[in-house]
Amino acid sequence: MGSLESEDPLTYALAQNRAWAQHTATAKPTFFPTLSSGQHPPILWLGCSDSRVPETTITGLQPGDIFVHRNIANILPPTDLNSAAVIEYAVAHVGVQHIVVCGHTSCGGCIAALGNDRIGVIDAWLLPLRKLRAGLTREMEGLPKEERVQRLVEANVKAGVRTLRENPNVIKAVGDRGVKVHGLVYDIKTGELKELEVEDEEGEGVRREAFGVQ
Repeated sequence: MGSLESEDPLTYALAQNRAWAQHTATAKPTFFPTLSSGQHPPILWLGCSDSRVPETTITGLQPGDIFVHRNIANILPPTDLNSAAVIEYAVAHVGVQHIVVCGHTSCGGCIAALGNDRIGVIDAWLLPLRKLRAGLTREMEGLPKEERVQRLVEANVKAGVRTLRENPNVIKAVGDRGVKVHGLVYDIKTGELKELEVEDEEGEGVRREAFGVQ
């Protein structure tokens, strides 16, 4: 067997897939038939597209355990139909119990937002990060680059949690089923996840009234 470095990457990936499928079918005969009958993941994961943060791998879970949406820098604009559709489907139809927003150290999107270079179409996508950066200007003044990136990473995750708390589907699920919203940061250097504390200044009752949730 070759390696990703010595062979065509896709050819190698397909060979690895066949080997994994055969091994899994032999070791766990009911695994694929069970998956094919439907999905009931307890977790919705809203993360970054970065190749170093594969949610199932870093949590030690299996296919079928996590419903996933990933984009550049795990940004959650309230008006983004892509993420909004995923959130609605996962919460209202799949019935997840936990919603996770996960950022990570050394995030390329946060690094770009801290710089002033123009990249291309992604500049528009990074505008929410630049707005967060502006609000952190005094707090980050004099800090080394790595620490400034980390502050922005954490601020972005917290912003995502607040956006979720104001989503009507999430508000209803929190009140009706006790769904929980979490903000996590993955440390690429250690492989560990850290949960952030995100203050809830408004409270569920205020949000249910403000957003018209019965």
